[in-house]
Amino acid sequence: QLQLVESGGGLVQPGGSLRLSCVASGLSLDYYTVGWFRQAPGKEREGVSCFSSSDWRTYYTDSVKGRFTISTDNAKNTVYLQMNSLEPGDTAVYYCAATPVSITTVQAMCQMTGRLDFWGQGTQVTVSS
Repeated sequence: QLQLVESGGGLVQPGGSLRLSCVASGLSLDYYTVGWFRQAPGKEREGVSCFSSSDWRTYYTDSVKGRFTISTDNAKNTVYLQMNSLEPGDTAVYYCAATPVSITTVQAMCQMTGRLDFWGQGTQVTVSS
């Protein structure tokens, strides 16, 4: 069983940066497509960025392109989301998720049209002056 634990959220001013971390335990992320999702109050959960270790493909939703970067550290079994130039519209609870790489693609995962097998508990990001 894969377990995911997010950290790194907090309060930041517009234009600031945060780096979210998602530490996996139980299984190696080498065999999973991983992604970051967010849910703002009153809104549906949406995919932000996804990465596949099988083909090194990445996916970013349009609103974060050029500002957010997803990366992994296989030695630490950790997925990161570097968020720069943060805007109030980025305020949300951020979750990481993982699905076996053989089952999904980065696009299917981030567009939430495929399976999303494992979730973390979420970390709050608030962008406000």
